[in-house]
Amino acid sequence: MINVEFAAGAHRLENYAKPLQRAFDQAGLDVDLRIGHRPQDVDYIIYAPGSDLQDFTPYSRAKAVLNLWAGVERIVGNETLTMPLCRMVDPGLTTAMVEWVCGHSLRYHLDIDRCLATQNRWEPFLPPLACERPVTVLGLGELGQACATALSALGFPVSGWSRSPRDVAGVTCHSGAEGLKDALSRAQILVLLLPDTPATQNLLNVETLSWLPHGARILNPGRGPLIDDDALLTALDTGQIAQATLDVFRVEPLPLGHPYWTHPKVTVTPHIAAETRPLTASQVVAENIRRGEDGAEFLYQVDRSAGY
Repeated sequence: MINVEFAAGAHRLENYAKPLQRAFDQAGLDVDLRIGHRPQDVDYIIYAPGSDLQDFTPYSRAKAVLNLWAGVERIVGNETLTMPLCRMVDPGLTTAMVEWVCGHSLRYHLDIDRCLATQNRWEPFLPPLACERPVTVLGLGELGQACATALSALGFPVSGWSRSPRDVAGVTCHSGAEGLKDALSRAQILVLLLPDTPATQNLLNVETLSWLPHGARILNPGRGPLIDDDALLTALDTGQIAQATLDVFRVEPLPLGHPYWTHPKVTVTPHIAAETRPLTASQVVAENIRRGEDGAEFLYQVDRSAGY
């Protein structure tokens, strides 16, 4: 019997219990999944940021902590967490992110907001073709690569940037500090899909926003702290940035009275770009437990030094 502690909240267990059990059965795993195992008896911990479990010391035999979210910034620095930590790369979440990014990129590309704002007025205009609208994706992890590939398939010239070199078919890849300015300088649409680390916080600031073409549009479904909010609001007011669609924020829910709610050039979506899907995420969790039992390498294990 494999003892799995569900430390992601009782409210989530209602949605995950059946998909997890089905995935365990399909993987041939005999699992006791519940909340409240004796810590010293736990083999694996299913986790979500915000969990009441913050001290991992008593879980002396646990082989891994399996995070249900893609982001691990709220747990990766926990000094009591000494066992492997795996982030979630969920096929359902990836599909949802691609759909959100492509949908809003096309919305900006086709200037749909302009059409909505000029209802009852006949004002013809000629949008460029996708091949004339460069897009840049900052962050070329699993989600960034999937979105960049999908945008390229739609005909956009796509550039990507990451801290370390990447090679993505159909995407012009940049890396390191020297590549950031090049990646931003051609981005009529900019997509932020970087993790939240000390190195990426406020990556979009007064200086880097000035590297974007005048009138660029920004999509942020990645992490709120990637953007210096005051710098973005100023850039929107001056016209350096034409529009921004933001799905993630430093404080969530976005506080009432925050300028983003009422700014005419900002669209707020309530952290809906990509949510972990119980059915597909359960299969990833089961596969990692199977690997752990077989002594194989875990999928999506976090590099603590990098923070993701």
